[in-house]
Amino acid sequence: MKLYTYFRSSAAYRVRIALNLKEIEHELVAVNLLKSEQQSAEYLDKNPQGLLPALETNQGVLAQSMAILEYLEETYPQTPLLFGDAWQKAQIRNLCYAIACDIHPVDNLRVLKYLSTELGIDDEAKNAWYRYWVEVGFEKIELLLDAKYEYCVGDKPSLADVCLVPQVFNALRFNVDMTAYPKIAAIYERCNQLDAFINAAPQNQADAT
Repeated sequence: MKLYTYFRSSAAYRVRIALNLKEIEHELVAVNLLKSEQQSAEYLDKNPQGLLPALETNQGVLAQSMAILEYLEETYPQTPLLFGDAWQKAQIRNLCYAIACDIHPVDNLRVLKYLSTELGIDDEAKNAWYRYWVEVGFEKIELLLDAKYEYCVGDKPSLADVCLVPQVFNALRFNVDMTAYPKIAAIYERCNQLDAFINAAPQNQADAT
């Protein structure tokens, strides 16, 4: 199994964490987003969407991080990341989608590039855009979290934590004040004491620059 990844891609970061938590043997293949390698003919042949991540399996190549995470959950049920009854699973998905559908799409690299290159937005305004949408999202997520839990939904990591940690990492890169979100910050710190999260972190990837 191969994961096409870029060290700072939050979507790829999610999948790296899940692969580690489930202890699935895999190979990481770096694709440099800053050099637009995701638009190369070789990569587009594997993933016509031209996005990261992509997971190459014996059955073919699967793109979109949430689809990959659900696939891993169904095919590698050990160390479940979507657990509990129907209600708890829905809560996990709710948090995942709040991040992957509401925050991430308006703050990903191609949107930020468009703001800079096509609309002529300077770096200060671009960074303010990023922070605004993260803060709007984090305000709501903070309200959804229950402080009685060690992690997002329960006392072990779930897909919600897998999605949250990369988003917090990026928020810190853009100087979001995490003191406004103590429950999120506590979960982030707790997750980053686990080897699966540590080994998936951007600074620990072979292509980190």
